[in-house]
Amino acid sequence: MKRIQEDIKSRSFHSVYLLYGEESYLVRLYRDKLKQAVLDGADEMNYSNFQGSSVNLPEVREIAETLPFFQDYRIIILEDTKLFKSANDFVEYLPSMPESTILVFAEKEVDKRNKLYKYVQKNGLAVEMTQMKTSDTKKFVAVKLGDNGRKIRESTAEYFLEQVDNSLNNIENELEKLISYTHGREEVTCNDIDAVCSVQVTGQIFKMLDAVAAGNRKETFLLYHDLLALKESPMSILYLLTRHFNILLQVKDAPSGLSRQELAKKAGVPPFTVGKYQSQCKHFTKEKLCKMLELCINTEYCFKQGRISDQIGVEMLLLQFASTDEAVG
Repeated sequence: MKRIQEDIKSRSFHSVYLLYGEESYLVRLYRDKLKQAVLDGADEMNYSNFQGSSVNLPEVREIAETLPFFQDYRIIILEDTKLFKSANDFVEYLPSMPESTILVFAEKEVDKRNKLYKYVQKNGLAVEMTQMKTSDTKKFVAVKLGDNGRKIRESTAEYFLEQVDNSLNNIENELEKLISYTHGREEVTCNDIDAVCSVQVTGQIFKMLDAVAAGNRKETFLLYHDLLALKESPMSILYLLTRHFNILLQVKDAPSGLSRQELAKKAGVPPFTVGKYQSQCKHFTKEKLCKMLELCINTEYCFKQGRISDQIGVEMLLLQFASTDEAVG
């Protein structure tokens, strides 16, 4: 991303860019930044856009050969073409493309063995957009709120990120809700977040297991029925519980020298949630986590055998959680 910013600042562009990865918000953001920089405030006479896997490559080449009108560059943006996951001969054209034409590919997935990918990596700029570090995500939240006259404490920002789905696109949508809800005042609080944000289901699972660890059966079942009210199926809740215990076991077993980023990658979770998993691990021994995971697997087996209904099965599972030994370690 830094190299894209340098290109934009110097107006010295590569002939072809590939923006891809799991963080679609950043892909779109830098796609638009490149477009704005290349057009340099002019209208869209020198801009073309193609979308989808049925892109007409001869038409793309024809437009690419056309010199820009009254500008230094022509820009062509191609989105979700899947050209980086399939065999094609488009790569053969690129060396002869006019220097005044800039191609920007925005893709969800790529195959790094693909010839087109290798060409862009060697002769252009290929940038993978991954989830940002915790500190950068919190900065994103603070800047977005600050631009709209709001402030947020760091602890509140952490709480916010724990509660909502962790894609930047969703984070921005939830921040828009908070900005509207807090009209007329400056500070965003945890109560505001609870009032208007779409709670991430995994956040509810965290709270449910906190209640299990505390031996609070009533709170455990209230949270379970809250999830049902959010239209989560019992089978979905069981899947999330099973996944949660697997993550807790990976965190529990992780070598002490691993960084938060390394542990997040190992467990398959966002970096800013690692501390919460580590904290929750302290309430359960490894043996208890294994026992609870085993109970989840047995419950799923009973579902599939038709021996119990899904909703009652999860309720019985939660009762079993509460009755297991409360050893901590």
